[in-house]
Amino acid sequence: MKPVDLEIVSSSLLLGGLTPEAQKLLLQRAQVREFDRGATVFLQGERASAIYIVLDGWVKLYRIARNGSEAVVGVFTKGRSFGEAVAFRHDTYPVSAEAVTHCRLVRIEAENFLHLVRSNPDMAVAILSATFAHLHSLVAQVEALKARTGAQRVAEFLLELADCEDGCCEVTLPYDKVLIAGRLGMKPESLSRAFGALKSHGVKIKQNKAEISDLDALRTYAEEDPANAWGQK
Repeated sequence: MKPVDLEIVSSSLLLGGLTPEAQKLLLQRAQVREFDRGATVFLQGERASAIYIVLDGWVKLYRIARNGSEAVVGVFTKGRSFGEAVAFRHDTYPVSAEAVTHCRLVRIEAENFLHLVRSNPDMAVAILSATFAHLHSLVAQVEALKARTGAQRVAEFLLELADCEDGCCEVTLPYDKVLIAGRLGMKPESLSRAFGALKSHGVKIKQNKAEISDLDALRTYAEEDPANAWGQK
């Protein structure tokens, strides 16, 4: 594994709380795998046997409803992990995972992780932290769908992608707008209107780039009372 890959993995939510020795033991048998855009990482219903950490690119998790429609559950990029909870229970994956862009992932066999958990309590704490973070993210998504305008949801999404703390920032939109709309529970035309509404809040969309003039101002807008946001559009 390349030094830059080790840095990403070791600072991930899943492994960041472990000692360097524990990280080294766990990663000895880990594999780096590459997936082209559109490639399947795993399918809904398959036996969950591995955990993944994203090194580069974007992966979406989705479910196929009974009517055949696709529901995007989450999207993951550099340093994010997925598959922990079900892999440790020897359960089946409740969702499918697909590479949205060309991506590189670290695959860690669940059995290897469980073996170390039994001998290292810090491993268990890492799993609980990662699982809590995923749960918190899902709760936040539900809250956004219920209590935020479309423009506010898009603002929150852009803030999640920003690697700056304050001031101006340029964000690269990692995948097509149809998928972004699905991730945010919107129709593509509603997403376009939301992007338009954010112009007055310092956001300019140019192809796959979003230029944010003031992160603090956008954060304030995303968190304000939806009643006020609806009035502002």
